[in-house]
Amino acid sequence: MGQFLTPRGIARFMARLLDFSPFNEVRLLDAGAGSGALTSAAVEVWREARPKGTLKARAYEIDQAILPELRSALAALDDDDVQTQLIEGDFIALTARDVRTRVGQRFTHAILNPPYKKIGGASEHRVLLRVAGLETVNLYSGFVALALELLEKGGQLVAIIPRSFCNGPYYQSFRRWILQRAAIRQIHLFDSRNHAFKADGILQENVILVLKRGARQEDVVISRSADGDFSDFTSDVFPIEKVVFATDPEQFIHIPTDGDAELLEASAFQYSLDQLGLEISTGPVVDFRLRDHLRADPEPGAVPLLYPGHFKNGAICWPKPAFKKPNAIVRNAVTEKWLFPNGYYAVVRRFSAKEETKRIVASVVDPNNIAGEVVGFENHLNVFHARRRPLKEFLARGLSTYLNSTVVDQYFRRFNGHTQVNATDLRALRYPSARALQSLGEWAWAERLVNQAAIDAEVGRLL
Repeated sequence: MGQFLTPRGIARFMARLLDFSPFNEVRLLDAGAGSGALTSAAVEVWREARPKGTLKARAYEIDQAILPELRSALAALDDDDVQTQLIEGDFIALTARDVRTRVGQRFTHAILNPPYKKIGGASEHRVLLRVAGLETVNLYSGFVALALELLEKGGQLVAIIPRSFCNGPYYQSFRRWILQRAAIRQIHLFDSRNHAFKADGILQENVILVLKRGARQEDVVISRSADGDFSDFTSDVFPIEKVVFATDPEQFIHIPTDGDAELLEASAFQYSLDQLGLEISTGPVVDFRLRDHLRADPEPGAVPLLYPGHFKNGAICWPKPAFKKPNAIVRNAVTEKWLFPNGYYAVVRRFSAKEETKRIVASVVDPNNIAGEVVGFENHLNVFHARRRPLKEFLARGLSTYLNSTVVDQYFRRFNGHTQVNATDLRALRYPSARALQSLGEWAWAERLVNQAAIDAEVGRLL
């Protein structure tokens, strides 16, 4: 069901991020309560503060296998000041329509470790969330969005969720939902999900997100730790302008650190692709849809088809003998619209391997190394082009060199917490001027074989 149960140390940390002091009656929501670790931690922290008043907790859970443990945990919390209520069922199905019609109970606090599971476009959950006003692709964002909507003004929410919502088009609606309704108070970053959730082995960076419903947005606390032990905990405070850029229509959420804050003001990050007259597209050739037109090797009537595997160390290797993928695609009336004129392009792999040190891996398409008038780019490549036309040679080489620099990788990691690199992410980056990229390309061509240190030093001169 996409559940990852919360370790006690993380549950305690999350509970301490909630401020119970303004409320005589705390109404706590735990959506997807699991074994009750988060509700138990919240009640424990509330009691330690010796508050006056009462706490009423409502826990939602659908998993029949874990309900007995949850019932026992909640029953152990009940006393004269604490009342718990268990709702057995699907949180989204039970609350989505209430959110739309503004009926039902409202809460002062919400604490969540929601399920992490993709939902299809025609699924019941997708339809229900659409009714509530949210378009999203994963259960976790649906849970957080509904929980936030169920808070009263001034209510607080803390949730541990994958970092994937920070960027990309699929979570744009969710980001807008958050920013329109709440202020971001704190973001805590873990190195990876299989550190925070050691037993589950999920390779996804996590954040703990703290929101305040209807509050004025002020500075944001950015804290970090390797895992749920919090032994290396650090924190810094940043103005919201360094977290969500006012000029960014996608409203990506950046997670800066104090050591590299100056990157945001660096001269190398001034220009958008549009200002440079460039575009970025996902490779349009989806091989399984054009299977009948693919060819293992070049032949008359076929043109080069480029996959990520055709690139190594920034250069192209085509055709590739004994390649597991096709080397060519037939040029005909069906395939013509998916092909680009042969020429110089910069390309970036859409997926980087988890063991690679860098997220962005860029290469140059050199027309001297491939035959034909046109070329196909497979869907696992992102392609930089000039309105579907090739780039100037040194612009393509400079762009690839810039993207392969460590400083760009550091900047990119501010808003991208997984191994996928989307065209939208690359469009959100800022770039040097066309003249600077041209100069960088001339340098890369003259040097021919350059290592990472040389690339970083040369790009560093642009900053």
